[in-house]
Amino acid sequence: MTPTNISQSTEHALEVRDAFREFIDDKLFPCVAAKAALTRDQMHIFVAGHLACPKDDQDILDFIYKFVDTYRAADNDFHTVCVIFPDTHRVDEKTFDRLLWERLQALSDLDAQKYPYDSRVDSNPSSPNFSFSLKEEAFFIIGLSPASSRDSRKFRYPAIVFNPHEQFEELRSLNRYDKMKNIVRKRDVALSGSINPMLCDFGDDSEVYQYSGMRYDKKWECPYKYKN
Repeated sequence: MTPTNISQSTEHALEVRDAFREFIDDKLFPCVAAKAALTRDQMHIFVAGHLACPKDDQDILDFIYKFVDTYRAADNDFHTVCVIFPDTHRVDEKTFDRLLWERLQALSDLDAQKYPYDSRVDSNPSSPNFSFSLKEEAFFIIGLSPASSRDSRKFRYPAIVFNPHEQFEELRSLNRYDKMKNIVRKRDVALSGSINPMLCDFGDDSEVYQYSGMRYDKKWECPYKYKN
């Protein structure tokens, strides 16, 4: 996990990375896949600036591109990228949701200048087969924020986690996905007291409803638009 710019190696950035690792390593944190990535040293962490600011977009993209190369060359499971925005002033859940989609849109627009969309998934966010794509690699996105209504997503700084979609498909093919999913959901209920109302499986409904962690009403429309 080599830093891509000077700010990545500052004392503050190192403290942010350590805080995130502690957050994942907490015994109450429900996602066993994230814990496996951490244990195997396959959790790649980039410390950016403010969630609303585009100045780090190219560095973030370059970091994810390097991750994609590493992930594609690997022969094991549970790889993930987390981009943390510690300079973001405390925002409410609705503002975090808006800023998350702004950053994803900006990254997608830059990426589309070099790469087509991953052909294994749909680029239309209303499609049940949608997944976010960078460098022709589909990702399932998880937003974390201090203001999240889900306890499992309440990290001290806003963050965006990029999980390669294909590794979930591989787990399905090995009949391991449902077992892992059920464990995570049981642990999430134990932590938060209820199951996430936005949960669904890929192919049943669009995964965009799960990205930020916010509960949407029926009028909500995903703001993301793929621009080829």
